[in-house]
Amino acid sequence: MTVSEACERSEQVVEAYRHCERVVREEARNFSYGIRLMPAPKRRAMSAVYAFARGIDDIGDGPEPACVRLDLLDRSRQRLTTVQEVLRGRVDVRALEGHPVLTALADAASRFPIPLEAFEELIDGCEDDVRGADYETFDDLLRYCQRVAGSVGRLSLGVFGSDGRQRAEGLADSLGVALQLTNILRDLREDRLAGRIYIPAEDLAQFGCTLKLDESGAFVDPPWRLGELIGFQAERARAWYAEGMRLLPLLDRRSAACTAAMAGIYRRLLESIAARPQIALNARMSLPTWQKAVVAARALSGVER
Repeated sequence: MTVSEACERSEQVVEAYRHCERVVREEARNFSYGIRLMPAPKRRAMSAVYAFARGIDDIGDGPEPACVRLDLLDRSRQRLTTVQEVLRGRVDVRALEGHPVLTALADAASRFPIPLEAFEELIDGCEDDVRGADYETFDDLLRYCQRVAGSVGRLSLGVFGSDGRQRAEGLADSLGVALQLTNILRDLREDRLAGRIYIPAEDLAQFGCTLKLDESGAFVDPPWRLGELIGFQAERARAWYAEGMRLLPLLDRRSAACTAAMAGIYRRLLESIAARPQIALNARMSLPTWQKAVVAARALSGVER
C-alpha cells in the first residue's frame, strides 16, 4: 500500500467512525449516555459495535415481508464473514469500501479482542423474531435473550476488557438478559400489535392472561391481572440485574461507568413500568432526558453501582 493509499485509508476509517458515532447519537436513546463516558478509542469501538448491531435489529423489526428480512439478515451474516476474512488477511481491505459500519467494525476488532462471532447469535435471535418464534417457558425466552442481548454484552466486554474473562462474560450475559427483559415489558403493546408475544406461555397461564387486543388495540385482560403479570416479570428482571451488576468491579473505572449508566437507566425504566403498569400497557414508556443525564453523572462519579 502506497503512502497516499494509506492516508486515504486512514481518512476512510476516521469518517467511518464518525458515521457510527452519529448512529449512536441519533438511535441509541439509552445506550448513548453510557458510551459517551468511554475514552475516545473505546467510545469509537463501542459505536462501531452498536451501529452493526443496530442494523441487524432494524432488519428484524422492519416492515418488509418475512422472506425479505430473512434475506437481509443473511446478507448481514455474509458481511460479518467479510469483516472476519479481512482481519485474517484472506480478503483485501478494499472489500469494505462503501460500508462505513463494516470499515469501523473491522478497525475496532483489529484494536480490541471483540468476539465478532457473537454477532452470529444476534442474527440468529432476529431470525427467530422474523419467523415468529413462540416461548412456552422462561428457559425458551432465556435462550432468546442471551442471543439478542447477552451477545451484545459479550461484544462490549471485548472493548471494555476485564479481570477474569470467563466470569465477566457470564455476568455480562446476565446483565444483557436483564436489559432485554426490561425491553420486553416496555414494548409489550407495541410487540403485540406487531403479532409478537415474548412473555412465556406458562406465565400467561399462571396469571390468567392472554394478551389479546380488542378492535381499538387495547388489552382485553383484566387490568389487575396484567398488573400482577408485569409485577412478576419485573421481579424476575430485578434478579438478573442484581446478578449482572456484579460485573462492575471487574471493569476499569470508565468501562464500569459506561455499564452502570446504561444499566441504571434501564433499571429506572423497569421501576417506572412496575410502578405504573397501566400506563406501560397503553404507551411506550421512557425516562426524561434530565433523568438519564443524572444517572450518567452518578455512574461517572461511582455512585451509580
